[in-house]
Amino acid sequence: IVSPLLRTMQTAVGVFGGGNYTDGASASPLMVEGAGNSGRQPISSLNCPPFLAVEACREHLGVHPCDKRSSITKYRTLFPAIDFSLIKNDEDVLWGPDVIETDESVVARGMNLFDWLWTREEKEIAIVTHCGFLYHTLNTYGKGCHPTVAEELGKVFANCELRSMVLVDRSKLGSDTSRYNFAGKIPAGLDMPSDVADKKQAEEASKN
Repeated sequence: IVSPLLRTMQTAVGVFGGGNYTDGASASPLMVEGAGNSGRQPISSLNCPPFLAVEACREHLGVHPCDKRSSITKYRTLFPAIDFSLIKNDEDVLWGPDVIETDESVVARGMNLFDWLWTREEKEIAIVTHCGFLYHTLNTYGKGCHPTVAEELGKVFANCELRSMVLVDRSKLGSDTSRYNFAGKIPAGLDMPSDVADKKQAEEASKN
């Protein structure tokens, strides 16, 4: 999932894209040569996850020209293998030069994005987005968490920083049917690193 701004799409394909693209390849390039005056070689989409552009994870809307996107028509020429089908308007109708989006509006977008993530079939999703968007969204999301977790969620992201999160369906907390270690219960088995636990279990099995 990537914000449809030039800098986030360049970051997304740089991190999750394939190797250098060559003419005649069977798949479209993720990014063409020199996209956005980057001076970079074209990037292949072979053996890569799907890329989906989503407006909901954009940075604060309005005032700052760096947060205004170009037309989707232009972006499709620069990033041929990114899926822009969820974006309804070719031109940027969300950004305005005079009024900046409120923090409350950013939070609402972020929480709606999290709700939408639950509808996806994928279990592991990377989101390439913006510091301000993440700061406001995760601070709000963390209000229902343990203070230690909330503190971690509320830390400001550095440029190109990667963090991992597990979203838990609270309706499953304490459920005996869960088969996942992160579903709100103490995991079954030995409380030690998995490789050590596997070795110990093998030793115990050999004794029996």
